[in-house]
Amino acid sequence: MFIEPNHHSQPKQTSLGWIEVVCGSMFSGKTEELIRRLNRAKIARQKVEIFKPAIDKRYHDEDIVSHNENSIRSTPVNTSEEIVLFAGDCDVVGIDEAQFLDQNLVEVCNKLASSGKRVIVAGLDMDFSGKPFGPMPLLMAVAEYVTKVHAICVTCGSVAQYSYRKVTSQDKILLGETDSYEARCRRCYHLGDLA
Repeated sequence: MFIEPNHHSQPKQTSLGWIEVVCGSMFSGKTEELIRRLNRAKIARQKVEIFKPAIDKRYHDEDIVSHNENSIRSTPVNTSEEIVLFAGDCDVVGIDEAQFLDQNLVEVCNKLASSGKRVIVAGLDMDFSGKPFGPMPLLMAVAEYVTKVHAICVTCGSVAQYSYRKVTSQDKILLGETDSYEARCRRCYHLGDLA
């Protein structure tokens, strides 16, 4: 379990921010972990601002919603630059489904962290073809903390780190749930439809 680091021994004017990345396959609990961390920050009376890509309307137009139906209010954005505009004087910035945002997200997160904010980013580390997805690899490289969460392979029950696409489409972005994707381990992912 991730325990928030204590960086508050510094005077407020020199407080340091940092970047946390929560990554993994679909159905691994990334959004659930993001919501957990953001709720803990709210309990600690920290000012929290939360963002998600406007393209993601699977469960709700505005709220971030986990597969377990836990939700938290968020602001949909079309570009990562909008996050800087809306973050204001908050202490903590949460970003869900980061893989759908532009590559400038890395610069935005660095800017926010350098201004003293805690930045928590959740997203898929790999796309359906097993390739690094969007800005996630660069975010993982510059983050102070990276948590990789895993699902359970629906085929064999092993630890799953791949998002297997069940529908025929080569589009890099195809929003879907259990009707379109399932979590698979390395072996079952590479077996494809034979698994």
